[in-house]
Amino acid sequence: MLKIGIIGGSGLDNPDILKSPTEVKPSTQYGAPSSPLTCGLIGGVEVAILARHGRGHTIPPSRVNFRANIRALKDHGCTHVLAATAVGSLRREIAPGHLVFPDQFIDHTRLRATTFFDTDQVVHTPMAEPFCPNLRQLLAATATELGIEHHVNKTVITIEGPRFSTRAESHMFRSWQADVINMSTVPEVNLAREAGLHYAAAAMSTDYDCWHEEDEPVTFEMILATMKANADKVIRLFAAAIPKIDQYKDICPG
Repeated sequence: MLKIGIIGGSGLDNPDILKSPTEVKPSTQYGAPSSPLTCGLIGGVEVAILARHGRGHTIPPSRVNFRANIRALKDHGCTHVLAATAVGSLRREIAPGHLVFPDQFIDHTRLRATTFFDTDQVVHTPMAEPFCPNLRQLLAATATELGIEHHVNKTVITIEGPRFSTRAESHMFRSWQADVINMSTVPEVNLAREAGLHYAAAAMSTDYDCWHEEDEPVTFEMILATMKANADKVIRLFAAAIPKIDQYKDICPG
């Protein structure tokens, strides 16, 4: 049965966007997830919303229990995950306020538990196509219908954080062909693939990182202000896309 997990924050954990909201407090073998699940219906589809950094944004990127978050959604019966995330733009054409639907990632984290298979089972999960092609296509088509500026076929690089990049690092990431940068997509996306979940990210550009010297270097306050001003875009996007998900066949690689 179709059930959608939404991972995000900045308004996405508002129960007012759901019909008949309830709260579930799951536990997993990896500990507690970042927040309870806010469960309800969007367009007649069951949805469970999880706040990645906790309600009130109290959990820094390096301390997010990604395994517990993905496991909690999987145990709840979710089949798909739509993840909202703030990103810095490494390309001039990806302006603040634009959405990006990445199809590739670069992992530049150091301290995170990145797999479910680190004890008594060796599993090498294919990761050539980490994001669900169907969900990416659906999100892009829906953004077009809604008139939301967006970009496809982009690469996100995830850094450890919580600090932002130096200017030298920002230029290096651009030379690696990364298009946007954040602190949350990895290992969330690869854990979702290991769990057999269809996963796609709606990444909102909030700033130009620090590579473009004509612009003010990114601050956390800048990110929050842009996310709050534009969260309605992601809410409208997800609300319009979710009822269409069951029209798309499973073509994710195994």
